[in-house]
Amino acid sequence: MTDTTPAAAPRAATFTTRSPATGEPIAEHPVDGPEEVSRAVSRARTAQAGWAALPASRRRDHLLRWKKALATDLDAVARTIAEETGKPAGDAALEVVLTLEHLGWAARNAGRVLRRRKVGTGLFTVHQRASLVHRPLGVVGVIGPWNYPLYTPMGSLGYALAAGNAVVFKPSELTPGTGVLLAGLFDSAVPGHAGLLTTVTGAASTGDALARSGVDKLAFTGSPGTARKVMAVCAETLTPFLAECGGKDAVIVTADADLEAAADAIVWGALSNAGQTCAGVERVYAVREVHAELCERVVERAGALRPGAGTDASYGPMTLPGQVAVVERHVTGAVSAGARALLGGPGSVRAPYVAPVVLTGVPEDAAAMTEETFGPVVAINPVADVDEAVERANASRYALGAAVFCRGGRTGAAIAARLRAGAVSVNSVLGFAAVPALPFGGSRDSGFGRIHGAEGLRAFTSVQSTTVQRFTPPIALTSFGVPAATRERAVRLARALHRRR
Repeated sequence: MTDTTPAAAPRAATFTTRSPATGEPIAEHPVDGPEEVSRAVSRARTAQAGWAALPASRRRDHLLRWKKALATDLDAVARTIAEETGKPAGDAALEVVLTLEHLGWAARNAGRVLRRRKVGTGLFTVHQRASLVHRPLGVVGVIGPWNYPLYTPMGSLGYALAAGNAVVFKPSELTPGTGVLLAGLFDSAVPGHAGLLTTVTGAASTGDALARSGVDKLAFTGSPGTARKVMAVCAETLTPFLAECGGKDAVIVTADADLEAAADAIVWGALSNAGQTCAGVERVYAVREVHAELCERVVERAGALRPGAGTDASYGPMTLPGQVAVVERHVTGAVSAGARALLGGPGSVRAPYVAPVVLTGVPEDAAAMTEETFGPVVAINPVADVDEAVERANASRYALGAAVFCRGGRTGAAIAARLRAGAVSVNSVLGFAAVPALPFGGSRDSGFGRIHGAEGLRAFTSVQSTTVQRFTPPIALTSFGVPAATRERAVRLARALHRRR
């Protein structure tokens, strides 16, 4: 007798996440391939039609309900982030708080920023009423990073949703649990639009499948090398692409700066999150008069910090095991090239924890000054004056963030205007990251496009321009019926008007 029982579907491949601190397994997640990603995009597209049809005020209410769910479950979300990244619980909680700020801003301001607005017309189009409106793209794909697995992708997720899109999110394979939890909280908070935010999990192959899935835009955060590969895939179908690819951020310290405040900010900007911050401090240029004193203050503060897994740890382990080798290469290379280690040195680099390293006199062509270190290392080099500091800061192939420390805010703003960075803080570091209304992004190897703020909302829309003819014009220039003499008079009139200053 023939067995007609259907064969069980083969079990999908899975991968295991592990604690960066101990290497112990955390959870298993499916490896979503092209079929699973395609289904997620199709489901999102169905959900998006109803979402886009809602008034902006209704979308705002739904997103604020999601925000409330995230705030209510803040401890659980922070615990997942801490578990997957290894960062201290307090740092993870702060990440959630910053995320809530951005989500709230996007929800409350999307209607105002994206509403239809009138624009002026010219002399020969006075009979037209002109307007433009920002419309949702459809389904946005988001590939997120592991260093800030909630805050960073929310700059795309929250703003894309607020603009009326659906989102398919591929978190890093190191932090998939955070992404799964995020989508689950959305479905629970907004059950009528379940599937609008979907998380797919996996490594590079899953990201490749998302880039090929027919999404209407792809937002990516990661290394420049990976961005180029993903962008090449998107280019095959002319899929719009937004890239945030890290930085080599510089701090300029002038002779009249508050050195205590500068040292405090530099240490936090360089060492928090184990230095694994795209807009973190990696280079410092201090004018020669204050260089030695600044170094002393930085070393004193940094020397008091201790990495570890305990509740009293200043920062946690390196989340990406392979990054330890990069940090070691940069530190060893700098010292071999003549740099002085004021604190720590090559011996500080021990997986999974890297103790603080403060360098000075690092050659400008050393890897520690040209490549993203992404570890708890900071180089403080002396410069003759602010002009030299600006020149060196701008010499990097990265252009993401920067900071200036000086006595006066106006002077600081003037120096900031000379920097090519996409975002600059004066007398603080990363001040722009906590202001939801400010756009964030860079250029060169730091990528292109902007998230956050009004520009971040508009980044996930397409613009439609509309004209409505209000009355028949006296001279209809867009008609074959216009006599040649009439057209010539119109041209003479236009020429006369435009020759005026």
